Amino acid sequence: MHNPGNATPDRFPAAERFEEGAQFIAGRLTRGTSGRTHAVVDPASGEEVLRYELAGTADVDRAVAAAREAFPGWAGATPGERSDALHRFAAVLADRAEDFARAESLQCGKPLKLSREFDVPGTIDNTAFFAGAARHLQGQSAGEYSGDHTSYIRREPISVVGSIAPWNYPLQMAAWKVLPAIAAGNTIVLKPAELTPLTSLLFARAATDAGIPDGVINIVTGTGREAGEHLVGHPDVAMTSFTGSTAVGKRVAEIATATVKRLHLELGGKAPFVVFDDADLEAAAHGAVAGSLINTGQDCTAATRAYVQRPLYEAFVERTAALMESVRLGDPFAPGTDLGPLISHVQRDRVAGFVDRARAYARVVTGGEAPGGELAKGAYYRPTLIADAAQDSEVVQSEIFGPVLVVLPFDTDDEGIALANDTPYGLAASAWSRDVYRANRATREIKAGCVWVNDHIPIISEMPHGGHKSSGYGKDMSAYSFEEYTQIKHVMFDNTAVAAKDWHRTVFGDR
Repeated sequence: MHNPGNATPDRFPAAERFEEGAQFIAGRLTRGTSGRTHAVVDPASGEEVLRYELAGTADVDRAVAAAREAFPGWAGATPGERSDALHRFAAVLADRAEDFARAESLQCGKPLKLSREFDVPGTIDNTAFFAGAARHLQGQSAGEYSGDHTSYIRREPISVVGSIAPWNYPLQMAAWKVLPAIAAGNTIVLKPAELTPLTSLLFARAATDAGIPDGVINIVTGTGREAGEHLVGHPDVAMTSFTGSTAVGKRVAEIATATVKRLHLELGGKAPFVVFDDADLEAAAHGAVAGSLINTGQDCTAATRAYVQRPLYEAFVERTAALMESVRLGDPFAPGTDLGPLISHVQRDRVAGFVDRARAYARVVTGGEAPGGELAKGAYYRPTLIADAAQDSEVVQSEIFGPVLVVLPFDTDDEGIALANDTPYGLAASAWSRDVYRANRATREIKAGCVWVNDHIPIISEMPHGGHKSSGYGKDMSAYSFEEYTQIKHVMFDNTAVAAKDWHRTVFGDR
């Protein structure tokens, strides 16, 4: 049964928009046909926000069919027409910004200031960026590279894209999947996490209201095992883009390989935060707290491993712990809240397990517990700093995905960079130094898709996001993302008008 939950209108002003269901197919909301329901739960209170019918395989089939039907018309639109539609889309998003911010905070537990100042404006900016980028699908310039022929490059849409997005940034991840795909002329079926479908559905509705044709953007909200795997393996889906854990990414790759799909994977991370002994200590400590606690640490680029050169090590630990202790946990909708809950009690308990096991081999400097009182009913966990763990320990090597920062010392620059590279991941990193040569060396030698210098976390629409090693491959955002969502075609014209060409003799006849 499709039922509204307990959220008040001020917290969830868009609630009435979900009365028709939580699937968006061919321009309209419908109900899932799996025969099972799922609840969106406010992780700050544990209360049910919305109960909806999950998508089954038949819903995925309908969504893919809608996308396939819409593809010729959308692919045949001019770049200018697609650009105009995306500009209108950005305007609709801007007009509904507060609805998006409140829905995102409600389903994820994000502080409202994070949703208002990061998630929503970032998504609007990303939409505006791809509105412009739609006009600039560039390739190599035409030329006579063989001498007797003119060659040029066509960049063509792939067709139907099937994408799967995670629960930590539902709105931004929907945008990162949808926008480059449709700007390049593809159509898309997106499966958001069943925990957090609200803003993905609002996003698709806004696109339709902006005049993007029915079937260009479709949303199926179901489980990964049923809806997700069916989408990835669907014979009419030409490409899969997945953001999530490395373990699930491997399963996605197995399924996609069976049908030889184009595959884009943005997977886990364990970002190093390398502080050299000439760094500004105050800046590094502030950066470490902000970089490790953003979105309650549920960010694959979050600072998780701080390597601090030994002369600054103790001072960094002391100052970072003091700043962490000043962070205010509370209701995500309260103005003074800095840190909200984790996505669920299951995730909170998973994070707590990492910290509790670490007590046997490391020092928990601050945090390391769930708060009591009114916050006990939510999935809250205090900002946690762990020191003196070994490099091969679980908290250093594994992705915790919570408000936990581990600090380790190093002696030489060589050692610091080697330690930074010593995990399976390679998504993001930062280096902190006043020495331009030292910092530049770190940007060259740290193996990650993004390396910040004297900052950690900021992203911009014009620059790509994606990793190395077990963090996956391919890029989100920026014009580089078109490499994922377009097919490169070489076109070659003969310029000689000669029937019997000289090269033919290598196959038949003589000169």
